Amino acid sequence: MTAPTPPAVLGALYRAGVFNPARGAAWILAISRWGPTLASLVATTALTAPRRAAVIDDAGYLDYRTLDRTSTAMAGGLRALGLGRGTNVGVLHTNGRGFVEVVVAAAKADLVPVLLSTGFAAPQLAEVLRREQIGAVVCTDALADVLDQTGLHLPYAVTDEASMVARRTTRALVRSRGYPLPASLRPRPPTLLTSGTTGSPKGARRNATAVSLTSATALLQRLPYRVGDIFVVSHPLFHAWGFFQLVSSLALGATLVLPADSSAASTLEAVATHRANVLAVVPVLLQRMLGPNLNLADYDLSTLRIVASSGSALPVAIAQRWMDQVGDNLYNVYGSTEVGHATLASPTDLRAAPGTVGRALPGCVVEVLDEVGHRLGVGEVGRIFVGGSTQFAGYTDGGARPVAHGLIDSGDVGYFDAEQRLFVTGRSDDMIVSGGENVYPAEVEELLLSHPGILEASVTAAVDEEFGQRLVARVVASDPALDERAVKRFVAEQLARHKVPRTIEFVGELPRTLSGKVRRHRQARS
Repeated sequence: MTAPTPPAVLGALYRAGVFNPARGAAWILAISRWGPTLASLVATTALTAPRRAAVIDDAGYLDYRTLDRTSTAMAGGLRALGLGRGTNVGVLHTNGRGFVEVVVAAAKADLVPVLLSTGFAAPQLAEVLRREQIGAVVCTDALADVLDQTGLHLPYAVTDEASMVARRTTRALVRSRGYPLPASLRPRPPTLLTSGTTGSPKGARRNATAVSLTSATALLQRLPYRVGDIFVVSHPLFHAWGFFQLVSSLALGATLVLPADSSAASTLEAVATHRANVLAVVPVLLQRMLGPNLNLADYDLSTLRIVASSGSALPVAIAQRWMDQVGDNLYNVYGSTEVGHATLASPTDLRAAPGTVGRALPGCVVEVLDEVGHRLGVGEVGRIFVGGSTQFAGYTDGGARPVAHGLIDSGDVGYFDAEQRLFVTGRSDDMIVSGGENVYPAEVEELLLSHPGILEASVTAAVDEEFGQRLVARVVASDPALDERAVKRFVAEQLARHKVPRTIEFVGELPRTLSGKVRRHRQARS
């Protein structure tokens, strides 16, 4: 599939309300100062609708004019930390206005934001900070202690200023605004973290073209976003799916509502309270909303025009139940940090072909290939390869994914139907996807084997109705006093929360091949 034609792009922008005289003139002024960056998106709405809320969080409203001014001042403060153009700045931040201010400030200071997981334990965080060559970090107060525990002594600023006395705060950065900002800016897409073949989190670099007008409007041609929409997002903004919602809301001069917690009840309450038009979810959140502890009829969801799901497989039963109860407003987006957004299934697609992830987006090429790179026909299962302007430019450690015909291996397997709708049937390796998070068993196994009371360990996946999959660890223990709680605590102290096995089974031996390798598939559970 080729890139979208200019008329298609212009038509999508017109329908979304992006093209009107006021916004057009403001955009020209904004881009003349800030270039094709996130900063110009904020500045455009700051000129046309300055009092419109850019962010609503537990601290209240942050309008576009204030976001524009504060981020400019903060950009000078980031430069005052000694960060030169193109330097990596770590963003270790939970959802809230602070996250938004920092990434916009980074654009104005010509820095590269590296979006760090708030679930990292200190050893993992230290590894990432070293490898990604982070020059400074902006974090919340609650995460500053984890940063201290890395022992790296990087310059950092804390956004939760009320409880801070001795540490540098973002208020101090704002007061440092006298530092000059670059007169011209390059678009510097953020570095998003993903998992490598060993399970160690690593950065995925983006091409500048990944935030170009063409790629930004690919989803806009299929998702009926509108200027001034109200977005509710409870998914972490440091993930690719969450960050896409942030960029989309800023591009449309929309309002981004970030609930104080990510529970299903809080998310639904935010939709009802703020009369949201767009709800971005991962499938597990949708499942919880439809769970027995909540009644959708208790919430006014009548303003929802788009419920966009991504991050992991969307169960057919969940999609059908949502549309039956709420309406045909569900869109399923397929992609990854590496390949970007590849396909989209509309409500019509989900009704006609339950389980599909939809058709290739404009500007994307999606193919199903066999093991030697030959294109497969309708219904034939093979490896899914993707190409387009939204894909990544390689890992920051110099690694890359397999390529065929100029397309990147997604790591998934699947097939096309006769209507060119794609279906994903699984992973091409043994990666486990639990609640939208990717986990490689080897990383958890290696940690378990470092425990003095564990002789052998194997981690596999079990089917889970809520998370899609859950981690099951089987261990051969040398310490008879070792129990499940102790093992979980040990993993939680070293790895991110989503990598802690939900079940620990103590066994006498592990099934192995003649060569000594653990037979993972013989341990799979349902």
